[in-house]
Amino acid sequence: MNRLTGKVAVITGAAVGIGCATAMRMAEEGAAVALLDTRTDDGQMLAHNLEARGLTARFWQLDVSREKDVEQVLFEVAEHFGRIDILVNNAGVAGANKPTDQITEAEWDWVQAINVKGVFFCTKHAIPHLRRAGGGSIINLSSIYGLISAPDVPPYHASKGAVRLMTKTDALLYAAERIRVNSIHPGYIWTPMVEGFLREQGDLEAGLRAAGEAHPLGHVGEPDDIAWGCVYLASDEAKFVTGAELVIDGGYTAR
Repeated sequence: MNRLTGKVAVITGAAVGIGCATAMRMAEEGAAVALLDTRTDDGQMLAHNLEARGLTARFWQLDVSREKDVEQVLFEVAEHFGRIDILVNNAGVAGANKPTDQITEAEWDWVQAINVKGVFFCTKHAIPHLRRAGGGSIINLSSIYGLISAPDVPPYHASKGAVRLMTKTDALLYAAERIRVNSIHPGYIWTPMVEGFLREQGDLEAGLRAAGEAHPLGHVGEPDDIAWGCVYLASDEAKFVTGAELVIDGGYTAR
């Protein structure tokens, strides 16, 4: 219950799904958590529930695609909690699911603005705070589709491939300052994003069954499966881990 005691964690896309689970587990492990999301009601409710349990949390509304807002919110987090030690770049969207030749520029740019520029902006403006703290951990949520691909959602796959290599570049750039940067590559996890994607295919129950069967373990994952990976990478247990790809995918990419 004290793997992150004394640390301050910033989590984007924290209101639901993987971000919510990560916030809960990090708070339970002793971190003060800054919850960043565009979903104000869900985010405030999560902060309230954590505080009601005696844990330390606060919510900030943030669209990660807006650089000035990112800079301001991270400044406010550092002012409020006194420091920043951990950044979890989790905010993301799936985007248009149609062939490349049918995707509009606006559809492409919307995904890249959140999934790629959002990671860039948050990392850029977190680095000075991590530097002042004497080091820290940045955890970027990529995907199995940052490692392999599939014949669907081209903007999403492109964005997650970018996140994978951005992670390695920043791991090398900041290693000497004891700032570790790693990526997590989830398989299908039961989140609002995955549920929405499967609903678009038609039969949700059949889609969920097929998604589960695509993983050698025979089922889709849960947000906690990823949250515990985030806890590990944020903790001092991972002090020799940087530039790594933590694949949590039920064996999906092992073929």
